[in-house]
Amino acid sequence: MYVVCLDLEGVLVPEIWIAFAEASGIPELKKTTRDEPDYDKLMQYRLDILHEHGLGLNEIQKVIATIDPMPGAKEFLDELRSLTQVIIISDTFEQFASPLMKKLGWPTLFCNSLKVAADGSISGYQMRCEKSKYTTVKALQSIGFETIAAGDSFNDLGMIQISKAGFLFRTTPQIKKDYPEYPAFEEYDEFLAAIKQVIK
Repeated sequence: MYVVCLDLEGVLVPEIWIAFAEASGIPELKKTTRDEPDYDKLMQYRLDILHEHGLGLNEIQKVIATIDPMPGAKEFLDELRSLTQVIIISDTFEQFASPLMKKLGWPTLFCNSLKVAADGSISGYQMRCEKSKYTTVKALQSIGFETIAAGDSFNDLGMIQISKAGFLFRTTPQIKKDYPEYPAFEEYDEFLAAIKQVIK
């Protein structure tokens, strides 16, 4: 049995931190896992900026409420889920993701958690497990699933590399150049057709 493991941000929904950077007028927050492979370093950078500007979860959630899935993402996901099991494995946080999951029809999501103080400031974060995407895919394989993985960023490469089939979706020119062995797609219909070829 197959299970498709998808990244969330950049694949199905816009990057939350980029949207918040634009809404808050803080361009430094546009840095994502496409730019910084070390997730802990990236998150500490983000938290330092939030503290410096006195911003917390409430402000971020207000912006998230205005974000819609990428055009065609829900239709792609609906059709894919009619064909096989799908799990979204993301380094986002449950406090961010819920409104977006509602708009996507409540797919299964594995993600992380924020540590939030009483005043709404974000004091830290709790990763679900170490190397969460890679570890989750390995666990799925250990219980008999064949995995297909796709994403757009450095932190997706681990799960892509160990899966039966791996794809890049709307990734950067540099990642495409560095990993030419993985088919790269820009449109959902081509992406869906490639997955169908694997699971047929």
